[in-house]
Amino acid sequence: MTVRPRRPGPTIRTRVREILADGERHHEDRLATEEPLEIRLAWPGAAPRRVWVTMRTPGHDFELAAGWLLHEGLIGAGDLHEVAYCTDVDLAPEQEFNVVTVRLVGPPRRDPGHRHDALTTGSSACGVCGKDSVASVLDLPRAAGWTGDLPTADVVRRLPDLLRERQAVFDRTGGVHAAGLFTAEGEPLVVREDVGRHNAVDKVTGARLLAGSPVAGACLVVSGRAGFELVQKAVAAGTGSLVSVGAPTSLSVRLAKDAGLALYGFTSARRCVRYS
Repeated sequence: MTVRPRRPGPTIRTRVREILADGERHHEDRLATEEPLEIRLAWPGAAPRRVWVTMRTPGHDFELAAGWLLHEGLIGAGDLHEVAYCTDVDLAPEQEFNVVTVRLVGPPRRDPGHRHDALTTGSSACGVCGKDSVASVLDLPRAAGWTGDLPTADVVRRLPDLLRERQAVFDRTGGVHAAGLFTAEGEPLVVREDVGRHNAVDKVTGARLLAGSPVAGACLVVSGRAGFELVQKAVAAGTGSLVSVGAPTSLSVRLAKDAGLALYGFTSARRCVRYS
């Protein structure tokens, strides 16, 4: 009898020894799952090829793949034909749910071989690893600027708490980031979690793309710092503002100003800092 591999979940159980000031105790704990995901891209006349490998929390893998491709400028709305787990016979059982193939209706909008070499990989901490020069990092896809309403400062200060209320995996593990797309009034459209902050943003955009909904929104909220790669993704999706609980970087502020993205950092119920 053939035993089919089990699809990995977002958390796993482990036994731990908790050492306290007055002794220790043994108990079960939960860890955030971290496994590689290989994204392959195919279109009519082109066999599937690897374009990215990232470390991620399993779950919403198709969204991650679709969102990453859109943020990289390789696809747009209407370009997807099919997203599925790879069924190559040479895959080991543990790889079955760690390889996703995205098939397009036509060629990608940019050459995937220019900046996405088949050997390129990324960690769960960085969204721009593998770019071959500063110039290529700044050569980014940009959607049309957001023309809708933006959240007021009062709404901005509430957004991290609204995001936190929807971080179920973080509640169980304390080990994942979160990203969420919100309306100008603070209504959540989609929230996703992942060990990689850039993966969480990819999943948010991918969820909207696969649902046939506009990928742009009034505000993207992230649970960590506002690094350059997150600003890049917000700009690529056409989002109006980015709200982070941590600090921005010099390059993220530069790109936000250039793209007309409203960028907030150090956001909490008591205060927020606007940088662009």
